[in-house]
Amino acid sequence: MRILLAAALLASAAPLSPVLASETTGPAPILTTPDARDVWTRAQPEVARVTHVALDLDVDFATRTLGGAAVLDVLAAPGAGQIVLDVDDLDIASVTDASGKALTWKIGADDPELGSAMTVDLAGARQIRIAYRTRQGASALQWLPPEMTAGKKKPYLFSQGQPINNRSWIPTQDSPGIRQTWEASLTVPGDLVAVMSAEKLSGDKGEALPDGRRRFRFRMDKPVPPYLIAFAVGDIRFKSLGPRSGVWAEAPMLDKAAKEFGDVEKMIDAASALYGPYRWGRYDMLVLPPAFPFGGMENPMLTFLTPTIITGDRSNTDVVAHELAHSWSGNLVTNATWSDSWLNEGFTTYFENRIMESLYGKERAAMYADLDWDGMLRDIAAAGGQTAATTRLHGDPGATAGQLDYFKGSNFLRMIEYTVGRVRWDAYLTSYFDRHAFQPQTTAGVLNDLREHLLKDDCALELKLQLDRWAYAAGLPDNAVHVKSATLAKIDEKLAAYTAGGPASAVQPQGWSTQEWLRFLNGIPREQTPARLKELDETLGLSSSTNAYVQSAWLELAIANRYEPALPTLRRYVSSIGRGLLIAPLYRGLMKQGDWGARIAREDFAQAKPTYHPATADAIERIIQGN
Repeated sequence: MRILLAAALLASAAPLSPVLASETTGPAPILTTPDARDVWTRAQPEVARVTHVALDLDVDFATRTLGGAAVLDVLAAPGAGQIVLDVDDLDIASVTDASGKALTWKIGADDPELGSAMTVDLAGARQIRIAYRTRQGASALQWLPPEMTAGKKKPYLFSQGQPINNRSWIPTQDSPGIRQTWEASLTVPGDLVAVMSAEKLSGDKGEALPDGRRRFRFRMDKPVPPYLIAFAVGDIRFKSLGPRSGVWAEAPMLDKAAKEFGDVEKMIDAASALYGPYRWGRYDMLVLPPAFPFGGMENPMLTFLTPTIITGDRSNTDVVAHELAHSWSGNLVTNATWSDSWLNEGFTTYFENRIMESLYGKERAAMYADLDWDGMLRDIAAAGGQTAATTRLHGDPGATAGQLDYFKGSNFLRMIEYTVGRVRWDAYLTSYFDRHAFQPQTTAGVLNDLREHLLKDDCALELKLQLDRWAYAAGLPDNAVHVKSATLAKIDEKLAAYTAGGPASAVQPQGWSTQEWLRFLNGIPREQTPARLKELDETLGLSSSTNAYVQSAWLELAIANRYEPALPTLRRYVSSIGRGLLIAPLYRGLMKQGDWGARIAREDFAQAKPTYHPATADAIERIIQGN
């Protein structure tokens, strides 16, 4: 694989290991092979690339905009006259070099998916300053009024950059293959706190300014893909969980969150014991309001988490393990393009399961793996079956069906573990993270690495593993591994009895984890009578459940049967939860119910849309429009 290194690295007299080079000297490498070409960016990093971003921004809740400047360090090839950046609806005021001299720039045609190319004539500059302001509706930003927060008194703002939303608030080269170090200064209202996915330089309370506002400063000295630059501003507080970890949340959620995530130090130890040291310093978490669109986001040093995983029994802390595992797979070694998302998510889902096994034993890990198997088969079926192109791991960016990047990707790695043995596999994976630390990666690169460092010309093993079939072909290869859970097998027995006509009162779900609930509810045949649904709801307390996963699964079943008594619960639910994993299936289910469901979907979405992150709102709108 051809890697284009920065001039500073090439000038070194002694060869450096990839880890040492990336961690201690110049910019991270970029990949220039054809499979590493990112079609979701306009950047031409082999000509000129951004290596460092310095942000100085004011957060204006009145106008719902950010304003200030971004200073970009540029590494350009000899003779390069321009640099191309990614922007999306930014109002650019000026572009200058380090001395303040104006530079010529232009913004190209807008693409509704990718935004625009911003081309700057460098005129020899190796640092450029862009003064700008974001616009209302920026796709990365969600501005929440006080009533949408736990405290109900102060507004809240957070960013969500993955995959290509950060170009709506940062003018940079917004591609996972172009890693950048960064620093930032955020000025916010004096009664709010700013946090970012980086080292804090101004403490938890920031610096008081004469006008009553506060300035918070941050630094990320490790090169990261730009989608991992993240921030939040709100009335939040911090509670330490250990020497390396803690949790930020609004006051009403803080103690609950701290209790739910109390094992995080053990998770860090378990992850490090599996695949090498944690290289990011601190591992803090931020619990956001329910409008947050994902279960979690692996922003370095500050994982963002949805409050829907806080159920009081720690049964959903696999989400924390998942985001922690991204500190190796995704943040340390990153897919170079979004055609290879499975390199982030499949590796991480496998790693997450190993962390859970280390902490809680094989059976609990088996529960998660067994449910993932169910999800994988559902996603393949929904995509059109074993020959559907969207069931491939490597494919068009964003096109992989459902969660197959997670489920099929992790099963690929589990198959290798079962085939070569855990000891050999773990040694390989540890060395893989070391060799490629702070670098981008492609599917072809991973397969080459496996062949060089694991298979080592073993033709019989190559034939047995079917690497190319897993990576490039549709469907599920015949050597996939189904881990079965004894706990879920007992749920299956109760499910069979209920499906055969047994009373709901015999289910006895007291003490069930989220995973047991999901196995039962998702396994109920989709055709049920109104009387049966009424009995199920009243006996098991489904509509009144405080577990967001349980309510979502129940509402899916109710929608499939056009069960109108559940509609008030449905409307409240989709207006109070912004997590796509939980609400998107409900809208899809409604749209499958013809005119009856389409009307409800449109009405509920019209009410709920203002509460959704822009990316979530766009995704739901596509479902309703039939895209």
